[in-house]
Amino acid sequence: MKLIVRTFFFSLLLVTSLKKESAAQAQGVRWTSDGKAYLSVNREAIVQTAVISGQEKTLVSKEQLTPAGATKPLTVAGFAFSSDSATVLIFTNTARVWRYNTRGDYYLLNRKTGQLRQVGKGQPGQSLLYAKISPDGTKVAYVSKNNLFVEDIATEKTTPLTTDGTRKRINGTFDWAYEEEFGCRDGFRWSPDSKQIAYWQVDASTIRDYLMLNTTDSVYSRVVPVEYPKVGESPSPARIGVVPATGGATLWLAIPGDPQQHYLVRMEWFPNTNELIIQQLNRKQNRSILFVAQASDGSVAPIHEETSTTWIDTKESWNRGNPSGWEWLDGGKSFIWVSEKDGWRHLYQLSRDGKKETLLTPGAFDIATISAIDEKNRYIYFIASPNQPTQRYLYRTKMEGKGKLERISPASETGTHSYDIAPGGQFAQHSFNSHQVPLKTEWVRLSDNQVIRTVPRPSPAAQTPRNVEFFTVKTSDGITLDGWIRKPVAFDSTKKYPVVFYVYGEPASTTTNDVFSAGSNAQFDGDMAKAGYCYVALDNRGTPTLKGAAWRKAIYRQIGRINVRDQAMGAKKLFEQRAYLDTSRVAVWGWSGGGSTTLQLLFQYPEIYKTGIAIAAVGNQLFYDNIYQERYMGLPQENREDFVAGSPITYAKNLRGNLLYIHGTGDDNVHYSNAEVLINELIKHNKQFQVMPYPNRTHSISEGEGTTKHLRTLYTNYLLRYCPPGPR
Repeated sequence: MKLIVRTFFFSLLLVTSLKKESAAQAQGVRWTSDGKAYLSVNREAIVQTAVISGQEKTLVSKEQLTPAGATKPLTVAGFAFSSDSATVLIFTNTARVWRYNTRGDYYLLNRKTGQLRQVGKGQPGQSLLYAKISPDGTKVAYVSKNNLFVEDIATEKTTPLTTDGTRKRINGTFDWAYEEEFGCRDGFRWSPDSKQIAYWQVDASTIRDYLMLNTTDSVYSRVVPVEYPKVGESPSPARIGVVPATGGATLWLAIPGDPQQHYLVRMEWFPNTNELIIQQLNRKQNRSILFVAQASDGSVAPIHEETSTTWIDTKESWNRGNPSGWEWLDGGKSFIWVSEKDGWRHLYQLSRDGKKETLLTPGAFDIATISAIDEKNRYIYFIASPNQPTQRYLYRTKMEGKGKLERISPASETGTHSYDIAPGGQFAQHSFNSHQVPLKTEWVRLSDNQVIRTVPRPSPAAQTPRNVEFFTVKTSDGITLDGWIRKPVAFDSTKKYPVVFYVYGEPASTTTNDVFSAGSNAQFDGDMAKAGYCYVALDNRGTPTLKGAAWRKAIYRQIGRINVRDQAMGAKKLFEQRAYLDTSRVAVWGWSGGGSTTLQLLFQYPEIYKTGIAIAAVGNQLFYDNIYQERYMGLPQENREDFVAGSPITYAKNLRGNLLYIHGTGDDNVHYSNAEVLINELIKHNKQFQVMPYPNRTHSISEGEGTTKHLRTLYTNYLLRYCPPGPR
């Protein structure tokens, strides 16, 4: 139920020999191994750019990227160099799988001979996923139609490593739920010696299909099945096997436990060994076990275990949505581990056998993400904000566990920073923005934050700062909420203005980050401040902000209740403190989880919220997927009453205000059945409302000619009519 307010575009970046990165990494600088230059696609060529001078060197020309007989070069969505840089793997002609463009065609370029040829020519076009060159540069492996293949680069001989793949038996990649909720997409790993491949197999054969209906593309309707494990249903069993790269039988690892009651969320090879490390979560996701597995015989041994009274987050939650990779130290003798077991998200160094553990970041603060590990100088860099959870800064600390923090981000720049640090820690790409400062990107020397080069900004006309005020408000329950407010143009404190609340409120996202987009509303056709609205956002308990585990985990088994009360009590306190807010003109809107929160506020607190626009909302928590809902709510077999008490449909009978409900009928995430059961409940109680279905549109409601404009017009007209703007 992750927040989507616009279409998400995904450019698949593959592993290069110049910097070891995850194949699923969707962002980041492609650094050279010495950290003094980076790679990119520029003017239809692959170029290397020096950090200091900005001088470009063409590595792969436009001509080299043009197939024989073609009139134009390939459109490069991703690329990877072999270990000796002699071969380049090109990802092109991409297509979307669920949310991201991870499927397409691949080409190999021999830089010496200039030969450019397609990989997997025997497979259907645009069907290859996650192709990767072997560490020794002799082979390329890929997934097609849920089977795993290896192609010899020199001979072009293709060897199928699996042959049992079907829509519901998935080799080398994942089903919908694993991808959506754990960020798992690329499901295979080359061994360091290039002789074997370890891969996931997900068996969705016992998972029932949710049947979407396409009624517009032909005169007869067409059923679109999606294997989708609803909350309360056992997960798709997954297992991990090791297969020779030359083909043969798969050796399945002897991971203990019922595979229908566990998840396998991470797997990587130890450096330069024949061993793997695997993270297993139980179905409730409150117990994590790390196993070391032997690829020679399939045996496994546990080395680390952690439990929680709520849930345990996985790497995708603190690594920009990407669970791949492992932060190795000492050549694989130890590694970095992230845990909230002391109440804060901290970094630990664990020995390979799990017996020695060193806390690297002691203190009452959370790390947000790991930025870099400088093992030579014994520093670890990370993003945190110990004093202001709505902001982000780069810190570093020595890896001895003494806990002394050193802030790297400039003291003069208050807001949100991000860094992509080069190998060796000498240079970085630095980005900064705040509610007052448009996004700027620059290349810096990390030691003193000296700017080396800047990246041109968009035109100034599109970068006008909004008049946004950040604040905190303490509710009658004693809960302090972060928030922002954007006031109308020509604001007069003696007048009364309508207020529109933007909400999310669930554990997947926050709304009050100190970024330049704060105070903007992409759904409103125009400028809300010029129209005469006060626009407000609050973050309640349970949102994933840097306030400690107790704040984030307070929502456990309480979605639809504690978050909704925090929002409502925050609004009431604002009305007490700010007399210019017109309590007769109060609107609220949100998308996905925010749509659900919008419904809850309208239904549970109709005396506060008079108008609501809910987009792609979950109407009944029992209709959503098991991984997300069971992580935060438990198992309905044990506490079904919490799911009922937390679902908007339970309170629909209380609607008194104006409701616009919007949903795509082709939403494979929050299914359209959520809309229909809610509509039925409202009809049952003679509640009048407006509904807008978008035929065959997904969760983003972005597909099809005119869709985005239509949605903005609908949203804007409804708000203008039922929550009229301007002072009174």
